[in-house]
Amino acid sequence: MANRVIPAASKLLKTLRPLNSAASSTTISAISPPIGYAEKPLQSPSGHAITAADTITDNIFNLDDVDKLFASVSTPTLLRAALNLHAVAFEPLVDIGMWVMKSRLMDTPLIRDVIMGIIRYTFYEHFCAGENAVAAGRSVLELNEAGLRGMLVYALEYAGDNDACDRNLQGFLDTVEATKSLPPSSVSFIIMKITAICPMRVLERVSDLLRWQHKDPSFKLPWKLDTLPIFSDNSPLYHTLEKPEPLTPDEERDLELVHQRLLKLSQKCSEANVPLSVDAEYSSVQPAIDYLTYSSAIIYNKDDNPIVYGTIQAYLKDAKERLLLATKAADDMGIPMGFKVVRGAYMSSEAKVASSLGYKSPIHDSIEDTHACYNDCASFMLEKIANGSGGVVLATHNVESGKLAVAKAHEIGIGKVRQKLEFAQLYGMAESLSFGLRNAGFQVSKYMPFGPIELVLPYLLRRAEENRGLLSASTQDRQRTREVLKRRLKAAIF
Repeated sequence: MANRVIPAASKLLKTLRPLNSAASSTTISAISPPIGYAEKPLQSPSGHAITAADTITDNIFNLDDVDKLFASVSTPTLLRAALNLHAVAFEPLVDIGMWVMKSRLMDTPLIRDVIMGIIRYTFYEHFCAGENAVAAGRSVLELNEAGLRGMLVYALEYAGDNDACDRNLQGFLDTVEATKSLPPSSVSFIIMKITAICPMRVLERVSDLLRWQHKDPSFKLPWKLDTLPIFSDNSPLYHTLEKPEPLTPDEERDLELVHQRLLKLSQKCSEANVPLSVDAEYSSVQPAIDYLTYSSAIIYNKDDNPIVYGTIQAYLKDAKERLLLATKAADDMGIPMGFKVVRGAYMSSEAKVASSLGYKSPIHDSIEDTHACYNDCASFMLEKIANGSGGVVLATHNVESGKLAVAKAHEIGIGKVRQKLEFAQLYGMAESLSFGLRNAGFQVSKYMPFGPIELVLPYLLRRAEENRGLLSASTQDRQRTREVLKRRLKAAIF
């Protein structure tokens, strides 16, 4: 099955009905816009601007009634959230904080204790679910009372050797086990980065070999298992400019250990009936990540119940074609495939690597192209789950995008997609959007990293660097939080 012949992506693209086509009355433009980009007005096929009012009424998705939106949130929690959101929106403060955390000041015990104490009771408590699975479970229960679900993220990555990989795997297994004591469906996903259970050197070697086989189909990989298409005709191959050496026996053993770890975790998730979502990472190692993800999905995704989800980064030029090729192959093999659709968080580093090698960036050349790619991927997956198998997670902090996605779901038939569609936002952010989508009748999850602060801090620093624009762009969140606090203050006084 690994060598199954798949139709050319260009032919598959013709079957996709874009959100703003003449055959569709709605559009999802600007779902989760890339960090730092301004939103562009939507246009109909005739050229006139479209607003959310053209596609969905306020009684379906209403973010104006802030009292109703935040009714389940206590005033102290709102006040703390407002302070934290205003702090992280001030980029110089974030820059100073990251500099301090990486400086030698952290080598001085007293200074380190003071800084870690400040972080623990401010940003860590706001953006993280707790120091262990039990604490994260309590945070999930609080979310569940508010009508939201949790995506549990044991926030570890970049294991250096097999011993570290095995320790991390046990942490993920313990996380799945902890979900059994929580209310059914309160945890929507377990989130994992492959780099937490696979040394980076293995991912780099396997990705090089997979890329070379795509260049030269006669190049044999005896260790390769059944998988779905990993590349399209437009996928970047510049990371591998010379024919790589075959895996050594030790490398093959390491790869087999990685595969067994992922299978063990997938089996655990299958037994608990909690899907596993594998995050996307740098394009240099994404081929190996997709290979491992799809190989596990082929085994565990059964009976219209996808257990293993892949991730599509829509800011990549080849994202749409790879999504179409993978889903087509999965359909042919009778495998229900799930995908999380995101924009992507490695824009600057991807461009730098490509430039250093003398190639164009794999990222779309314009924001309009990125919008179009995300829109097409979202449209394709919404219509696919309505008419067939699989599942989709739409991760977005953009209010207009949320409204338009709701409209698209209603157009298709909300009953057809409700149980297969999950909206997602980061824990501690985009609360009004999460509550608004919940009130509109959709499943909504919060992406909840957890773990000991000393171990999670490097993870948070990387996320802050990747998402600094997202942090500073939370204007509507801050405005709505201030508004509801003012209302409550006036009510208390008068």
